[in-house]
Amino acid sequence: MEFDLGAMASVIGVSVPVLRFLLCFLATVPRCGLVTFVLAMGYLIGCHVYYMSGDAWKEGGIDSTGALMVLTLKVISCAINYNDGILKEEDLRDAQKKNRLLKLPSITEYFGYCLCCGSHFAGPVFEIKDYLDWTENKGIWTPSDKGRSPSPYWPALRAILQGAICMGLYLYLVPQYPLTRFTEPIYQEWSFWKRISYQYMAGFTARWKYYFIWSISESSIIISGLGFSGWTNSSPPKPRWDRAKNVDILGVEFATSSVQLPLVWNIQVSTWLRHYIYDRLVQKGKKPGFFQLLATQTVSAVWHGLYPGYMIFFVQSALMIAGSRVLYRWQQSLPPKMAMVKNILVFINFLYTLMVLNCSAAGFMVLSFHETLTAYKSVYFIATIVPISLILLGKIIKPARPARKARKEE
Repeated sequence: MEFDLGAMASVIGVSVPVLRFLLCFLATVPRCGLVTFVLAMGYLIGCHVYYMSGDAWKEGGIDSTGALMVLTLKVISCAINYNDGILKEEDLRDAQKKNRLLKLPSITEYFGYCLCCGSHFAGPVFEIKDYLDWTENKGIWTPSDKGRSPSPYWPALRAILQGAICMGLYLYLVPQYPLTRFTEPIYQEWSFWKRISYQYMAGFTARWKYYFIWSISESSIIISGLGFSGWTNSSPPKPRWDRAKNVDILGVEFATSSVQLPLVWNIQVSTWLRHYIYDRLVQKGKKPGFFQLLATQTVSAVWHGLYPGYMIFFVQSALMIAGSRVLYRWQQSLPPKMAMVKNILVFINFLYTLMVLNCSAAGFMVLSFHETLTAYKSVYFIATIVPISLILLGKIIKPARPARKARKEE
């Protein structure tokens, strides 16, 4: 693994002052959040184009774009939250009210938030309002008469141990499932089921690398105390340390619906996308639809980089979620007396998620258009055809309107 620390330091050192100036300059501009989003994301895209480092990332290398991706989200959220601070509170959603800034952060506060060492290179992303409360011992970090703050040492050690196990599994599996196999003649000679099994194992293997990275980042945020997120409602109450939690490994591997994946994979970025893209594209009084989902996934794709594999994967993921929603609606529309059929639909949704996720993930891993197309073609574009077929079928076979509670859960 190669680290060009000099180049990384230079780019990041230039980026923070540039983006700081951007934030200060735009603070008095109407819709400063939107303008900052366009300019900051444009700056990141320019860095992606300049470095085009996807091939290096595939081989285990790293450059400044990873840190800049996290920094970009922080700058945008800071500007949008400041913009929310000048709007009428009654017009804001709950998340906007919670995170809004009533004054511009100082330069020390802003640099500390952007360059917080625990999350600088790989995330997770968190809100500047939470960071400021933590540094000033406010909110849930306010000293109380109940005693000292909960100890972070065991939760941090647990995250480190989890990271070590994940890295061990990754190092064991990755030589057995190389991505280059997708374009080798022997792969094309395999049966359909063997090819689709290989795509599953390739995706399964790649995920352990991210599990390791996020576990280590989580441990560093926990040990600082910033990872503390409150107390449980149990008796006696127990501390929660999920502010920096970025993945639920079992939740990803055994997801019974594609809709669950944003809640358990890259959790903090998924939350950011929901609060700053998805929810804000929904017009007041209207329900979100496929457009909001596709736009959110497109922003996520561009944020990752401009490789065709990213674009195709995130469009596929929008289709995957939309198809899973059809299965979910059918499942929820069934009466209690058809419990067996309902359980069968749950199992079908689980298999659907498992298949479509791992076959689509090939594009995210190989990145180039040719390799992505080769991988998808080898399994007859099943990860594209099945979701589209379900979406179209959902237009024809419309289930009965689900109960209010079921619709809320979805």
